[in-house]
Amino acid sequence: MKLGPLHINLRRVGIFVAIGILLALVMDFNSRMEELVRLQNQAATVRAEGTAVMVTQSALQTQAAQATSISAVEQYAREQARMAQPGDNVVIPLPVPGSTPPPTPSPTPAYSTLSNWEIWMLYLFGK
Repeated sequence: MKLGPLHINLRRVGIFVAIGILLALVMDFNSRMEELVRLQNQAATVRAEGTAVMVTQSALQTQAAQATSISAVEQYAREQARMAQPGDNVVIPLPVPGSTPPPTPSPTPAYSTLSNWEIWMLYLFGK
């Protein structure tokens, strides 16, 4: 086919169009594959988080069942709340007379954080 001074070969134009379409398809396929990998990674992360939540839920249900059981309530009442059932003789050990009680630890004072300019003022002027 001749168009003015240019000679156009329809076969070459068809090949270039086919290569362009093929290139567009490959680029689209590549972007879809990247999206697939990203979504698979995200799904794996969500599955791991879901498993962790289920394990936590199971552990909390076990702790709640143990804490509300009759034996746990009775153990707390007798050991920590110093309660007794009718007919029980409660025994509270007393320290030996004349012995010194263990010292109560005093809390350490909290240090205030100083900014850099306050540190320099203390260093230079002692105030």
